[in-house]
Amino acid sequence: MMRKSYDAIVVGSGMSGGWAAKELTERGLATLVLEAGRPIDPATDYLEHKPVYEFKFRGLGDRKENEAKHFIQSKAGPFEEQTSQFFVNDVENPYTFDSDKPFYWIRGRHLGGRSIMWGRQTYRLSDLDFEANAREGIGADWPIRYAEIEPWYDYVDEFIGVSGERLGLAHLPDGKFLPPMPLNCAEDVVKAGIAKHFGGERLLTIGRCAILTQRHRGRAACHYCGPCWRGCITRSYFNSVHVTLPAAQATGRLTIRPFSVVHSVMYDERRDRATGVRVIDANTRQPLEFQARVIFLCASALESTRILLNSANRRFPTGLANSSGELGRNLMDHVMGGGASGTIQGLEDHETFGQRPNGIYVPRFRNLKTGHPDFVRGYGFQGGGGREGWARGATMKGFGAPLKAELRRPGRWNFTFYGFGEGLPRPTNYIEIDKEKVDAWGIPVLRIHCVWSDNEQKMLQDMSLTAAEMLEASGTKDIKPFVQDNAPGLGIHEMGTARMGRDPKTSVLDAYNRCHDVKNLFVTDGACMTSSGCQNPSITYMALTARAAAYAVDQIKKNQL
Repeated sequence: MMRKSYDAIVVGSGMSGGWAAKELTERGLATLVLEAGRPIDPATDYLEHKPVYEFKFRGLGDRKENEAKHFIQSKAGPFEEQTSQFFVNDVENPYTFDSDKPFYWIRGRHLGGRSIMWGRQTYRLSDLDFEANAREGIGADWPIRYAEIEPWYDYVDEFIGVSGERLGLAHLPDGKFLPPMPLNCAEDVVKAGIAKHFGGERLLTIGRCAILTQRHRGRAACHYCGPCWRGCITRSYFNSVHVTLPAAQATGRLTIRPFSVVHSVMYDERRDRATGVRVIDANTRQPLEFQARVIFLCASALESTRILLNSANRRFPTGLANSSGELGRNLMDHVMGGGASGTIQGLEDHETFGQRPNGIYVPRFRNLKTGHPDFVRGYGFQGGGGREGWARGATMKGFGAPLKAELRRPGRWNFTFYGFGEGLPRPTNYIEIDKEKVDAWGIPVLRIHCVWSDNEQKMLQDMSLTAAEMLEASGTKDIKPFVQDNAPGLGIHEMGTARMGRDPKTSVLDAYNRCHDVKNLFVTDGACMTSSGCQNPSITYMALTARAAAYAVDQIKKNQL
């Protein structure tokens, strides 16, 4: 039988939960990982090599099923018939928002969480990001700087395997990289055009991604099959199921309990300590309790804060560890969808090879040395070049043999820049418990309040302008700038709501991700973020988690936890 008491409890098994499990067990703690959803079986759940014609709806999905049960999740880019098993049932997992202010919360409740279907882009924050709030008088100051997290970024890079190109940029620090993936011919053209016309201010590189370009720690190099969001049977990209959780299991100190929906954290006011967690068994609906000396909340930004809000007690009536009143506030996401696309001519004799699971990256270039008159912070571009294939047949005229003959010839080379910008921390973007609604397990759900500010809207417009400038400088034809109206949440980079800070009066967590008010309770997922940067945040969650776990074990050894 599963015992009731452990040295450590980790809530969540994804990006940060896997790292917490690895570090805590390797440092000697008997650790229980609680996962709200089911186990993952790569043999049946990973469908990256299954041809589309073997699916019931040929990859187009069951429209009626999606409208009934995935009306939020189906808005996510990675959601499709081949991946729907990785996304939650929206009926069982509700939340609320004002109808004119939507927030689309994309979730995966299964072992590994969203580390199964994430985009794998890994970019470090720099002191430009860690100092921004203090420099501009926005939000709270980060309690750390780059020098304090740099060795943990290195540690994570070396363990998970990150491919990329070293650039020597202070505002986008280099990592411990495996060899980079190559650019294709269209991307080389655009890279050269940017270098020629922008004097080094802007540059294009291959994406930095947690995908192996050579064998690494027993895992095979990527073979360019392409659709990584459907799973990776060769374990060539990082997820917790194939990398961190097996490392934790190898210690003999790990217990994983799936189908365990955490309701709240238990707190002993006399001892001023968290004592464990309350759980609802997802299958039987029976309540359970587990105790531990230290607790790590790694359930994702909104879920971890939901647990704290539902843990309100006599001392903390507005949520556990909320003496600051900041719990739930300063919700952030990355604003996305400004950019441009165009056609590159003169490459008709070049062919594509394989399906490279990575694109290009243009690091932030706004507000580095001189301030922009319309907005603060900045954005980066992802995207890339590619040649049109069979899919263009859906928009071509013709029928039968003439159409087939036309499709036998490769199509045009196109290129797209797609921007991701920093969302500012604002107290008016917040979450609270909806007192009138519960989920399938009887747990009160969140009500989310979040809108883009004028700063993010102006950033989107500038993305469109600068993307078109770079394409024009590269000789691209038929340039089409665009600005998409994407609601918050669709960036799938939700951050904040339990921010780190120096002052317990204005923040929830200290410099080691420990609650100011409850010394044996840590939050290391996106909830901890004090600002968002414009970089994909997962590598920062992993580095902060490894650092916090090492600190927690050190405090236990000193008998201070």
